[in-house]
Amino acid sequence: MMKKIIHLFFPVIMLSLFSCHDTEAKHEMEEPDFDGFVKISLQSQITGVQPMTGIVLWADNAKRNTDAISLEYSYMQYKDIVKGKGVYDWTPLEQILDAVASRKHQAIIRFWYTYPGYESAVPQYIRELPDYEETVALSEGKRTGFPDWRHPELQRFHKEFYQKFAERYDNDPRLAFLQTGFGLWAEYHIYDGPRIMGQTFPSKEFQAEFFRFMSETFKSTPWSVSIDAASSEYTPLEADASLRNLKFGVFDDSFMHETHDEYNGKNWKILGEKRYQTSPAGGEFGYYTKYDQEHVLDYPDGIHGRNFEGESKRFHITYMIGNNQPSYQTMNRIKQASMLCGYRYEITDVRVKEDSTCVQIKNAGVAPIYYDAYVAVNGVRSESSLKDLQPGQSRWVGIPAGSIDMEITIECDRLVSGQKIEFDADVKGE
Repeated sequence: MMKKIIHLFFPVIMLSLFSCHDTEAKHEMEEPDFDGFVKISLQSQITGVQPMTGIVLWADNAKRNTDAISLEYSYMQYKDIVKGKGVYDWTPLEQILDAVASRKHQAIIRFWYTYPGYESAVPQYIRELPDYEETVALSEGKRTGFPDWRHPELQRFHKEFYQKFAERYDNDPRLAFLQTGFGLWAEYHIYDGPRIMGQTFPSKEFQAEFFRFMSETFKSTPWSVSIDAASSEYTPLEADASLRNLKFGVFDDSFMHETHDEYNGKNWKILGEKRYQTSPAGGEFGYYTKYDQEHVLDYPDGIHGRNFEGESKRFHITYMIGNNQPSYQTMNRIKQASMLCGYRYEITDVRVKEDSTCVQIKNAGVAPIYYDAYVAVNGVRSESSLKDLQPGQSRWVGIPAGSIDMEITIECDRLVSGQKIEFDADVKGE
């Protein structure tokens, strides 16, 4: 549990209309005029994995009930939710979200149409249309169903689905992030199987339409696509800067494999190396070899001359799926790796007067937080959100509250019960 000790020493309070709110829009390192303020002591330590960050286990993993993680992942099929045209039953998703939240975790969700060895997850009412023709072919040696993206009803439904999803879940704290895509596992490729643009894989024109639709539809929840979406063979992103300028995150489903820099690294660059500043960077440890899974979190050696300590910082990772890691690493190591991801706040100075508090806060992590979060004094929040505080940056924030007996916290409305955002602090008062 985070511990906070605050000691206040008040001289005669000088009347002043100054507030460090006035400095929030100025240069981040500029120090306000503290006339009438007193520097106070504050001690605090981060002891847990921060919400919406870290190593991710699947929601059905036997080791999921642990404080070594804050996120759980689940695939879902479109047909599990949609029972007819315009008929939606969100019960399967509700059950997952409730179960994840009951463990004081949040969910990452990805819906798919195509998964090797399964029939397509297109809703049955579409599959029964007389002019809808799916392709059934082998993928990874397994009989697999591929959607018919020529059909206008599938295209219409696809946008309707995410419209209804956003209406219901865009502000739901049980959901941390949404992943989306097309092709095998919704990972923007059909590396094995019948890749027919406009048929088994949607046309670039529809993809562009869908990207813009998602950007307009989701106002709160970050949505992400695979780094394979950088491929000019599959998508319009590389050729269209206006699409790349949309606000979306990326996930890398073969993170840290041996030749990662040759293909994956190139795709990270195409999609934008500063994308993490506004949308999450995530992924999954690669399954190319068993060796990679067994040793990817080894410390300090890692694999292939790289360790997660370095790669999480290099790629500004907020989350990384590592469902098999409990078989190879201790939960303590998994927790340690989780705490390398995402934001990490440190309060470096606190100044107080009768009715105001000024706090200097630094993001000592590798990425920002992607929801609004606020420094608060006794529940009174700062006007300025920490959402855009980038790694390595510091900022003074002002809170219109101050007292001898006060508690400093970081508050966020996107947390589930039992979660909290911690901070480090070792501030010596005057």
